[in-house]
Amino acid sequence: MNFTSPESLIFWTTIIFILFFILLSKFAWKPILGAVKGREDSINKALASADAARLEMQSLNEENQRILQEARVERDAMLKEAREIKEKMIADSKLEAQVQGAKMIEQAKMAIENEKNAAMAEIKTQVSSLSLDIAEKLLKAELSNKDSQTQLVEKMLDDVKLN
Repeated sequence: MNFTSPESLIFWTTIIFILFFILLSKFAWKPILGAVKGREDSINKALASADAARLEMQSLNEENQRILQEARVERDAMLKEAREIKEKMIADSKLEAQVQGAKMIEQAKMAIENEKNAAMAEIKTQVSSLSLDIAEKLLKAELSNKDSQTQLVEKMLDDVKLN
C-alpha cells in the first residue's frame, strides 16, 4: 500500500474523517448540541424576560399616567375647594363687617338720639326755669302797683268770659 497514491489518500482521509465523525458524535456532538440548545433556551428565556419586562414597564407607565391623572384631578379639586373656602371666608367676613357696621351705625344713631333727647330735656328745663324767672319778674313788676293788679284781674276775667 502506497500512502502517497491518490486513492489511498482518499481512503485514509475518508477513514480518518469517519473515525473523527464517530468520535465527535460520541463525545463532542451531544455536549456541543446541548450547549447550543442551552444557549438557545437561555436566549429565549432572556427574550421572554425582556418582553415581560417591557410589558411590565408599559403597564407601570400606564399606571403612572393614571396615578398622575388622578393626582391632577385631586389637585384641581383641592384648589377648587380652597378657592371656594377662600371666597366663602371673604363673603362671610364682608357680611360680618356689614353687620358690625350696621350695629355700630345703629348704636351711634341711638347714642345721638339719646344725647339729643337729653339735650332737649336740658333745654326744656332751662327754658322752663327761665320762663318761670321771667314770669316771676314780670308778675312782680306788674303786681307792684295797685292799678296794674286791677287791670290784670279784669283782663283775666274778660279772657275767661270769652272762652
